[in-house]
Amino acid sequence: MSEKFVSPQDTEAADHKDGTATPTTLKAPTVNVIDLFEDGAVDPVYQAKARVLNAAIQQIGMGKYQWWLFAVSGFGWFSDSVWPLLGGLILSPVVNEFHFNGPFLSLALNIGLFVGAVFWGLGCDIWGRRWSFNLTLFIAGVFGLAAGGSPDFLTLASLLAVIGVGVGGNLPVDSAVFLDFVPGSHQYLLTILSIWWSVGQLVASFIAWPLIANFSCAQGSTTCSRADNMGWRYLLFALGGMTILLWAIRFFIFPLYESPRFLVGRGRDAEAVDVLHRIAQYNGSTSSLTLKDLEAAGMSVEGADGEKRERHVLSRSSVFTMDHVKGLFATRKLAWSTSLLIFLWGIIGLASTLYNSFLPFLLASRGAQFGDSSYYTTYRNQVILGVIGVPGAFLAGWAVEQPYIGRKGTLAISAGLTGVFLFASTTARSSNALLGWNCGYAFHSNIMYGVLYALSPEVFPAKDRGTGNGLTATATRVFGILAPVIALYANLETAVPVYVSGALIIGAGLIALLLPYEPRGKASI
Repeated sequence: MSEKFVSPQDTEAADHKDGTATPTTLKAPTVNVIDLFEDGAVDPVYQAKARVLNAAIQQIGMGKYQWWLFAVSGFGWFSDSVWPLLGGLILSPVVNEFHFNGPFLSLALNIGLFVGAVFWGLGCDIWGRRWSFNLTLFIAGVFGLAAGGSPDFLTLASLLAVIGVGVGGNLPVDSAVFLDFVPGSHQYLLTILSIWWSVGQLVASFIAWPLIANFSCAQGSTTCSRADNMGWRYLLFALGGMTILLWAIRFFIFPLYESPRFLVGRGRDAEAVDVLHRIAQYNGSTSSLTLKDLEAAGMSVEGADGEKRERHVLSRSSVFTMDHVKGLFATRKLAWSTSLLIFLWGIIGLASTLYNSFLPFLLASRGAQFGDSSYYTTYRNQVILGVIGVPGAFLAGWAVEQPYIGRKGTLAISAGLTGVFLFASTTARSSNALLGWNCGYAFHSNIMYGVLYALSPEVFPAKDRGTGNGLTATATRVFGILAPVIALYANLETAVPVYVSGALIIGAGLIALLLPYEPRGKASI
């Protein structure tokens, strides 16, 4: 069965004599969008209603509301890129000033990221998406500003941990929000959202370059006072202020409605219909969806056992239960998919955190061997790596829609090439050669992350999507905590971390081919 999406020609509009247009009334689609899940994988009443919602969202199309959502959801990718990277960007000057074992800074941040992934990921399936969507950025921004005034290592590490609590919820919540509102024909945009992750890398590195190069104590100096080492503090002030600005745009300018799929999962069908009508109005159109459409869809699968099933759907409350977790393992196929994704996120989280958290240190230490270890050159190279990653998001968005490749193929290929470039970096015999290999790594790893961040929420049912995103994010954060612990006992001036990271990422690429669901050409429910 092939799928057909509503085109602009499927709508009608009337013009007034003064040249203004009435709101567009959308016709029903002639062919249903193909679901990702087989019958029985999710609650049948919810599945039937979700299909009606998919058709209604497809009718509304990719309008102004969805494009605004693309931007404000991207702020979460931006934050998830900027703040974890920050630990590596400020590591050298902070160690110079506070004299502590460097990996402890990354450990504190990753503990916070772990707590945030669990709390916000599971929470947004209980109390909804809106508050989680707005609070995560606010927490990161406020405590980011506060961290700039840290008088000692303990204060800085504690504040970075709280920043992590906010940042840890960005991707689990924001990917669920975006996918809940975007039509099936445009789900590939979830992959392209990783452009914001690349932009975050670029912006953080670009700001760090002049600040740390010009306002830091000399590398290797025995004494380093606060007055001579303000660069990393200025960086925290700048990124904290920027995050607060992004939060303000989300909270005061963009009208985020509660997810209609979440509302239907909680039995609040009338509210879900109202939300879709508001979105259609925001886009300058009207939707034909009615409450009776959802009720009829539910009745069509209830049969003689309808009352019992309806109570099951309506039983969800604001109290945490294991229902959302159980829903991700409802069938053997769904359980296999969920387990593989958790494992994938875990090993990629270990590999990337181990490598990325200490990349600036690696560049500087290797640069010292090559006679070029200045802050200026180190952070200039970080900017170059940030620029290289940007086009990867667009290539990923194109590749995931190609036949015979799709999400799984793109993830496998990009992960394999990422590992290859990590291994190749150990052959560098000059600073420029090392930078070149790292450019290859940055390009392909951004493709890998773009696909991974999109594939996971796509293969989780919307009513359990936040929980699924939280479980996968928790896995990567747990292994992210292990990475600095490993670094505490490993010699980072050798190529061992690179070999470990490369092998893990190549292995993850092979595992991706075992995933049972391929979302290309199918609509998530």
